[in-house]
Amino acid sequence: MPVRRRRAPRRRCAASLALLCGLAAASLACDRPGPDASDAAASAGPTGPGAAADAEPAPPGDAAAEPDGATSEPGGATSEPGGATSEPGGATSEPSQDAGSSDGGSSDGGSPDGGSPDGGAPDGGLPGSSEGCPDDMVLVEGDYCPLVNQVCLKHHKEFVKDKARQANSYSEAEGPSSVSERCLEYKQPTECLSKKRTPMRYCVDRYEWPNRKGEVPALLVSWREAVKACEGVGKRLCTEDEFNLACEGEEMLPYTYGYVRDPTKCNIDRPFRQRELTLYRYERCMKDPKCKAELERLDQRVPAGSMPACVSPFGAYDLNGNINEWVVRPGRKSPDRSGLKGGWWGPMRGRCRPTVGFHKEEDYGYEQGFRCCKDAAAR
Repeated sequence: MPVRRRRAPRRRCAASLALLCGLAAASLACDRPGPDASDAAASAGPTGPGAAADAEPAPPGDAAAEPDGATSEPGGATSEPGGATSEPGGATSEPSQDAGSSDGGSSDGGSPDGGSPDGGAPDGGLPGSSEGCPDDMVLVEGDYCPLVNQVCLKHHKEFVKDKARQANSYSEAEGPSSVSERCLEYKQPTECLSKKRTPMRYCVDRYEWPNRKGEVPALLVSWREAVKACEGVGKRLCTEDEFNLACEGEEMLPYTYGYVRDPTKCNIDRPFRQRELTLYRYERCMKDPKCKAELERLDQRVPAGSMPACVSPFGAYDLNGNINEWVVRPGRKSPDRSGLKGGWWGPMRGRCRPTVGFHKEEDYGYEQGFRCCKDAAAR
């Protein structure tokens, strides 16, 4: 009997341990929430200096997936993407009715020689120059300011209300914030805080991948897929600084079109739709009726170049909004070399300078795509 009394607690302990393990396993199968803290100091407030890294709070049920290869986890692929031979992330998808177009795009992964989106002829009459670049890219040349001060004069009322809630002593009981900092107007001009500017000269895709006017941009694409797709057409994924200069120009504009936020110019501030089902990698999602239907419900992309005012000082389209774009974060080690820039269609920050840095290289989501860069030809 004494022996049985000693063993009973062990059985109860083993059962408790099994229960805890089960709960832990269940939690790993859930989407990872995005942190509220930024990766580096940036101009989230009225007077803070802007920097290259600035995390965006993830909305509830963010679509970014953990790469684990599970059959029920969103995305779930463990193999490396097939580079230029497989189209990453949705050039063949038909946008939802909200996307404003029935053009499903093409499954072509892009020509290796960087040909233009119109079959080899340069885009006539479009802003910017392709001097020293392939016809489907624009030249970005100027002096880049690494550290800026962008002063917000007026925030969106949703953000103001959420800041007041957080100031309440009982706010912790309501959970972390998922409200993004949206500034409606910035002080002019932006101040460069760096002692020296960096001369830069390179090429950037005129449109988001697959870099063809009139096609919806790719989505459900991981950073590693983006790297291989760009390499497959003789280009490379853009760096943070390259994206910044291409988007904001030497004037360091907060938004690609200026200092005042305007959802009529770029595809931003669409109503947020809560994701209700897990999403797989794009190709797999298109073969799963439930996943495909959920993606179409969430999708609010517009065709590349369909908003003519959403163009940068150098002639690149949709650098703000439409789809978040993967970039390389130099100096980081795997799996933290990945960053997202520009914002997507939802009610998010959606401007040039911030970088979302908490998504790992294998992550992907319905709001994540990319474009490519390339060294410009020598003069």
